[in-house]
Amino acid sequence: MNASPRLLTAGHLRELARDLLAAARVPPDLAATVAESLVEADLAGHGSHGVRRIRPYLDRIEAGAILPDARPEVVSRRGASAVVSGRRGFGQAAARLATAEAARLAAAHGVAVVAVRECNHVGRLGEYAGTLAASGLIAQVVGNADPTVAPYGGRRRMLGTNPMAWAVPRAGGAAVVMDWATAAMAEGKLGLLLAAGSPAPEGVLVDAEGRASTDPADFYRGGALLPFGGHKGYGLSVLIELVGGLLTGTGTACSPEYDGTFGTVITAVDITAFVPLESYIAQVESCCEALRASGPGVLVPGEPEAAAREAHLKEGIPVPAPVWAELGVLASRLGVPWPDTPPGG
Repeated sequence: MNASPRLLTAGHLRELARDLLAAARVPPDLAATVAESLVEADLAGHGSHGVRRIRPYLDRIEAGAILPDARPEVVSRRGASAVVSGRRGFGQAAARLATAEAARLAAAHGVAVVAVRECNHVGRLGEYAGTLAASGLIAQVVGNADPTVAPYGGRRRMLGTNPMAWAVPRAGGAAVVMDWATAAMAEGKLGLLLAAGSPAPEGVLVDAEGRASTDPADFYRGGALLPFGGHKGYGLSVLIELVGGLLTGTGTACSPEYDGTFGTVITAVDITAFVPLESYIAQVESCCEALRASGPGVLVPGEPEAAAREAHLKEGIPVPAPVWAELGVLASRLGVPWPDTPPGG
């Protein structure tokens, strides 16, 4: 197989992703929502959360884990808090509803906390944190996931990759956004390395016997990811289990009560409840400028993604050849027309 990536415009990739999802019985509006979210991740340079997720999503539909036509709903409200049920449908739809609810509650109360239960994989948490920051809010999003990570000092899968994201607004609608897994590497990024035939960095995973490994295949043969930063990433992951997992009723990944979904909690803070928004953003910009001025290679969180997005909108999104081939197989199976060579491919 030609190892060169296929280049597609964002619009074309969205259309192809939407068509694949729609062919799997996903209603058109929900298919469009999921496709948009996946392509936004690809635009930001995070292919681990991009269109490569379509195949596992379709697998989960076939297994009955994702209900393709389920629609999320706000099921309870109490003051500045709310609970959203994803109804075991697509997590992107549930997370977007929860994000909108968090913005509404924060505007009314100064702060908001929204828990999302019965929620499948939501995609990239930075999407939702960034949306809130673009509305002038400070945002934090955490979520627990299925067990793939060994605790610090252990070797068995007990914790999820358990990502978290923070975002604060900047001038011009931009945001300082930090989005990271508490694992040393997100599973999706490990999957990309496996597809590319590349080794993983040292300190990322152990094999099924608990031995250090750089072979991504060892993870898929029963190994485990490791937490980033040793005990520090492990401690963060435990806290996310206890917040994301238990406030949503999802359960912790290491417990028999874990229901196999992704417990997501979104917190939003209205800056104007504390200080004037304009003054806050001016000070954010001053801090960012000072950081960048401290060295020629210094970037502020969120800037690499913004640069990737600008480049990909201009030059096209590179879809790795193995991902493109996998999507083509899905298209053939579902009867979706699929280009042999996409524009720029």
